[in-house]
Amino acid sequence: MRSTNDVEATAAGLHGIIVSAAVMAASHAPTVAATVVTVIVTLSVYWAAERYARIVAERIHEGHRPRWDVVHAQLTSGWEMITASFVPLGVLVAAWLVRHDLRTAVVSALVCSTVLLCAAGWRVGRRGRLSPLEQLVSTTVAGLFGVTMILLKTMLH
Repeated sequence: MRSTNDVEATAAGLHGIIVSAAVMAASHAPTVAATVVTVIVTLSVYWAAERYARIVAERIHEGHRPRWDVVHAQLTSGWEMITASFVPLGVLVAAWLVRHDLRTAVVSALVCSTVLLCAAGWRVGRRGRLSPLEQLVSTTVAGLFGVTMILLKTMLH
């Protein structure tokens, strides 16, 4: 049986890939460096907002201040939301370093994000002991998030 921490880490990683892809797709940053900073700052804000919301919810539902161990656990978890974006951002930088223009580099990073999402969907299906059809659906749904971002990028710019 998987621990709650494993489940939360996986969810945070998937969320991070989707959000970073959305930021890259919608960004009008003029350079690769600005795009990377925009993604990292946005994910950091999302991470902080999620941690804050969990701590506040703890106070609301428990009726008292959260214990220090609860606050500490919240502030030291969920980092996968940010770190999961490092592979697509690495592809973005690598594509730019080999002299692709910014748009092509971003699309390359979005394709990487889509592949990662499909792999995660497949893994979820395998680990969840889904039937082959359910596993295909899981993979397709996860991949559609990335495909949507690629379409968004091509239609916006």
